[in-house]
Amino acid sequence: ECDWSSDVCMVTGGRNTGRVGILQHREKHKGSFDICHLKDSAGNEFATRLSNVFVIGRGNKPMISLPKGKGIKLSILEEAANRAQ
Repeated sequence: ECDWSSDVCMVTGGRNTGRVGILQHREKHKGSFDICHLKDSAGNEFATRLSNVFVIGRGNKPMISLPKGKGIKLSILEEAANRAQ
């Protein structure tokens, strides 16, 4: 059993692909998929399957360099405002 809580993780599959967050907790579901709850640096919380989560750092410091957006998913309006600038 690994103690993953409060580690930096990147989502590698599903709807949240590319997002980076700190692992909050893990729900175990016997006979089904385990669910991980993460929180990104902007304070947004999201959940995904355990198989889609890849640990990239300990604590709140990633061991790899992150892409330009730091793994934060923007809303459609925020993306449009960034493009207009």
